[in-house]
Amino acid sequence: MAYRVELSPEADREIEEAYRWIAAASPRGAHRWFNGLMDALRSLSDFPQRCPPAPESDAFVENIRQLLYGRRPHRYRVLFAIHGKTVQVLHIRHGARRHLGSSADVPTEDE
Repeated sequence: MAYRVELSPEADREIEEAYRWIAAASPRGAHRWFNGLMDALRSLSDFPQRCPPAPESDAFVENIRQLLYGRRPHRYRVLFAIHGKTVQVLHIRHGARRHLGSSADVPTEDE
């Protein structure tokens, strides 16, 4: 079953912010990061259920899953929900950032 992958406005903004942050240190690295991220997002169109629930999924009404992209210290978490045949990408968050909560951030395991 092929899923349609859609980015929320927040995810789109977060990608742009991450790209600018990476490009400040390495324009070529930012380009590689972006292309790799787009490939990772496209991979969600095939079997997005392969990704585990996000640690903060219990804080939300819907099941939030995560796809890890990149290597530490530049690992990003793609947070998404599956609605029928659509994968809605909700956020792209740096792995070092606190986990999302329904009303407040929840510290990561690294903190």
